[in-house]
Amino acid sequence: MNRINELFKRKKDGILNVYCTAGYPQLESTVPVMKALQDSGVDMIELGMPYSDPLADGPVIQASSTKALANGMTIATLFEQLRGFRQQVYVPVILMGYMNPVMQYGFERFCQHAADAPIDGLILPDLPEYEFETEYGPIMQRYGLNFIFLVTPETSEERIRKLDSLSTGFLYAVSSSSTTGKDKDMNAVNNFLQRLQKMNLKNPVLVGFGIKDKPTFQQACQAANGAIIGTAFIKALEDATDVEGATKKFITDIKS
Repeated sequence: MNRINELFKRKKDGILNVYCTAGYPQLESTVPVMKALQDSGVDMIELGMPYSDPLADGPVIQASSTKALANGMTIATLFEQLRGFRQQVYVPVILMGYMNPVMQYGFERFCQHAADAPIDGLILPDLPEYEFETEYGPIMQRYGLNFIFLVTPETSEERIRKLDSLSTGFLYAVSSSSTTGKDKDMNAVNNFLQRLQKMNLKNPVLVGFGIKDKPTFQQACQAANGAIIGTAFIKALEDATDVEGATKKFITDIKS
């Protein structure tokens, strides 16, 4: 059984998934940051593969991507860094990124190297469902990789059910159709999550975009299985001289 599925079997709510950018703040920070997240009590890690033209990322995550690329981060370098990382990091890890650099690397080669690491799942927001079903999904399946689709408050019920049926691991509920890092009206988010709850979906639901501290995390967890924090954590690392210490403080403040 995949680590993601194992996690949701063991823990039904209050799941904390944190996003970090590979190669940020320093090129060699990738695994130390992941280890610090795990040791601070994070349940799952979403590891961002930096890309120069991200669709869904707000200015903070974009800036971290730009810095990581300037540091020399590439997909090939990332897989080198991940070699043997499972000796230190046991929690589920999902790679999040965009199709362009993955296609340049070679899609099947990418899936093979992700599975070798081993990584547990992928989030590729610009992979359309038709291409997923007809071309790329079967390749991911062959390598045992979960794939997570995103749904927004604007997504129709019919489409939510379709994306839920295609997703494995969990469904990523985006709290609005804007970019990451913007403040959200948590009441509107709650209404959306309650709508999802009533649909009795196949997958657990994690909510992301706008979750930044203990109050927003707790509120998101009332109507979902957990939440994803990205921008606020990247901000916490921006000027940190002690990356592990800054990580521990950030997570402790959310979980305390």
